[in-house]
Amino acid sequence: MSVSASPSQPVSLLGGFTPELFAAHLAGVAHLPAWWLDRKRAAYERFASLPLPKRTDEAWRFATLTGLTLDGYVRPAAVPAGRLGHVPVGVAKSGRLVFANNRLVAREQVAAALAERGVVFGTIQEALRTHGDLVKAHLLAQPSPLGSEKFTALHTALLEDGAFIYVPRGVELPAPLAIYHYAQGAQSAVFPHTLVIAEEGSSATVVDCFRSADAQRHFACGQNDLHAGHGARLTYVAAQTWSRETLSFQFNSTIARRDAAVQSLNLHLGGRQSRHESHSQLQAPGAHTEMLGLTVAHGTQEFDQRTLQIHQAPNTSSNLLYKNALLDQSKTIFSGLIVVDPDAQKTDAYQGNRNLMLSDDAEANSLPGLEIQANDVRCTHGATSSRIDPEQEFYLRTRGIRQADADELLTFGFFEEVLSKLASEPLHDAFRDLIKAKFRAAPRPADHQH
Repeated sequence: MSVSASPSQPVSLLGGFTPELFAAHLAGVAHLPAWWLDRKRAAYERFASLPLPKRTDEAWRFATLTGLTLDGYVRPAAVPAGRLGHVPVGVAKSGRLVFANNRLVAREQVAAALAERGVVFGTIQEALRTHGDLVKAHLLAQPSPLGSEKFTALHTALLEDGAFIYVPRGVELPAPLAIYHYAQGAQSAVFPHTLVIAEEGSSATVVDCFRSADAQRHFACGQNDLHAGHGARLTYVAAQTWSRETLSFQFNSTIARRDAAVQSLNLHLGGRQSRHESHSQLQAPGAHTEMLGLTVAHGTQEFDQRTLQIHQAPNTSSNLLYKNALLDQSKTIFSGLIVVDPDAQKTDAYQGNRNLMLSDDAEANSLPGLEIQANDVRCTHGATSSRIDPEQEFYLRTRGIRQADADELLTFGFFEEVLSKLASEPLHDAFRDLIKAKFRAAPRPADHQH
């Protein structure tokens, strides 16, 4: 199919993602199933027809729109694994996949005993050929209602490959599955994706890492689909350390069925401007989701977080806690909504956003909300923005601790409420190391004598 821009179609709506670029991408995945190619064509047409966000869009309230230009980005060249400077998260793993510039470059298979029990840990391209029905039912199957429809359509159109995880009924993975997504090269556009299907009574932990292999300007537009069957236990942790020049989008979709429990923790550290949208659906009684987020923002970084918790059945529960630490002239936005459907009696839902202001010039915006259509529920939300306690900082400074180090120590105390929710101590430590690295990279304020 030939895709062309109409005479009335401004090029600015497409930027570097031209019909020619899409045609080249489509030619590269022509061996994949016809239904998937048709879906990609429809997605590109949708991307091309949708406008860029406007100041009047409520879903983009407080966001900086001048930096959302799509101009100049390209399909990146292949990268050998040896050129990535790979720094793995220090945890024992059941398996590992490494993607660079949208292509698989390294892997560690799951143990033969797990494969014999039906565990599948491979790529989406492989799964499209060998598990087509599963992929068709779950890949990008949920709507994206949080304002980035243009960018989710672009993700579908240009998704080349990603991770596919299938955990059969009753199987428990002994250690996490680790996935790394890299971008390298000036103007590179990457579209990472992770699809996880945890069947009834299964248990798994998945670690997703998003990284730049250089300091160049990148465009990252990623998504994950998490499906937890009846009684499944699924933990998903992600760490984003894109380059400081990267424009980043990440979209999370979670489905929790009867008595399932899904915990997700997203760590946001990199990027010039990063938007993260998380959509959680509790579809059957007893379902529980825990949505956690940690952000360290410095310089002029902007982190935009939009969440939606939908309770669609009775006796479901959800807990959301996003914590942000802001330095310099950085900016964060949190906009969250809890929706309780009419039949979702006995819902128990919480939503919290806490901001630690480490600079008078930083800006934190919070917009929590509730939409309740049932009459027997317990739903609460709250948002706070506050500075470090001067007495705590003074106590540390009088003991010879530099201001920057004191701020770091107090930030870890602020973050510990979230980090402590990770059952895995190695993951807890790995996240602490990433946060420490971010503080080391931030400009350190001058010390003042007391």
